[in-house]
Amino acid sequence: MHARHVLVSSVFLFFVVALCTVVLPPPRWPRSTSFFQPSWLPPLNRRERDDSADAHPPCDYSDGRWVRDDAADVTTYTEDCPFLDPGFRCTRNGRTDSSFRHWRWRPRRCDLPKFNATDMLERSRDGRIVFAGDSIGRNQWESMVCMLAAAVPAASSSRVYERSGKPISRHKGYLAMVFADYNLSVEYYRAPMIVMVHRFPAANNATAGSVRGGVRLDALPRHADRWAAADVLVLNSGHWWNQHKTVKAGNYFMVGDRLNKTMDIKEAFQRSLQTVKDWELSSAQLSESYFFFRSFSPSHYSNGTWNTGGSCAGQREPPTTNNGRSEEEYSWMNAMIAKMTEDIKSHGRKARFLNITHMTELRPDGHPAGHREPGTPPDAPEDCSHWCLPGVPDVWNQILYAHLLSAGYGTRRNQR
Repeated sequence: MHARHVLVSSVFLFFVVALCTVVLPPPRWPRSTSFFQPSWLPPLNRRERDDSADAHPPCDYSDGRWVRDDAADVTTYTEDCPFLDPGFRCTRNGRTDSSFRHWRWRPRRCDLPKFNATDMLERSRDGRIVFAGDSIGRNQWESMVCMLAAAVPAASSSRVYERSGKPISRHKGYLAMVFADYNLSVEYYRAPMIVMVHRFPAANNATAGSVRGGVRLDALPRHADRWAAADVLVLNSGHWWNQHKTVKAGNYFMVGDRLNKTMDIKEAFQRSLQTVKDWELSSAQLSESYFFFRSFSPSHYSNGTWNTGGSCAGQREPPTTNNGRSEEEYSWMNAMIAKMTEDIKSHGRKARFLNITHMTELRPDGHPAGHREPGTPPDAPEDCSHWCLPGVPDVWNQILYAHLLSAGYGTRRNQR
């Protein structure tokens, strides 16, 4: 009897173990992550609000893929938008294919809201949207201006204008587009290093290796006081943070009045972000603003760099995976930006890291390449850094819009 009881118990125990083995799935661990290959996220509530206590983490719009879409409305404007820099009008400059315009970004775990220009204009009524950064930031600013202007009736087109009457050109350091019917300005400030850059007298530039300029890591540009009253502030930097634009060009780092010829670029970039962070947290005007710092926008030069014959010509569609080149070169930069924005957010500010690097790395087909602005010398380097418009920066602004929607942007103004 005892032996039979033991046998029955053993069979029952074996059955329970086998059942658990079949029913219970193995644990799933987060895969290795970077700021280029998007991070693992749990299932998402598509209706989440960033400030909701019981909401899932916000959607990771950076994790997705490009899908072909030949619909006529995949772009909200055309090259006829009067506010485009001539260098971004690629088909007008000779590009014969328009395939780069027919790709939509599809996040893997949530839906990306379609950009509604009329809604964005209404939410921004009586406000200011400010972009500050390098010329890639100007690329994004022009995209936003044209996306919004597409919602303005043709009869009211004269009600959208540059505040000072200046032409849209990469040679201007400050431009402000006014949407008069909404009392809205959408502004761009040139700040390629995001901090102040001093230019020294020509007498100091006579010899090789001389000091031509100083990058003030502890001070923002003089026009930064104009950024502070923005309702939406979008900063970017990155393409000038390299040896060619700094020490090889005679531009050395400074803290106060002291020049430092040995400081590492990574340390200098970190100090510049600390200056941005301190400025943002100390500004009472920015306490209710929506603050974004965009991630690095990859270039796509093959068989050389921008000044050694590198090219991106002939690209016709996005690759399904990237080659990791930019990840290795600039992941440190994105990591610093992400940490800085999270630190600002931890103080109760509306700050967000606008992560567009992975999706942008997959678009070597979107650059002007040799189709640059009229008058460019035939032997000039290809442009594989900026973007044709309409094009990739439109998706950056679509994601910016999605983040603003999830944060309830505009409700503060509607309640005034």
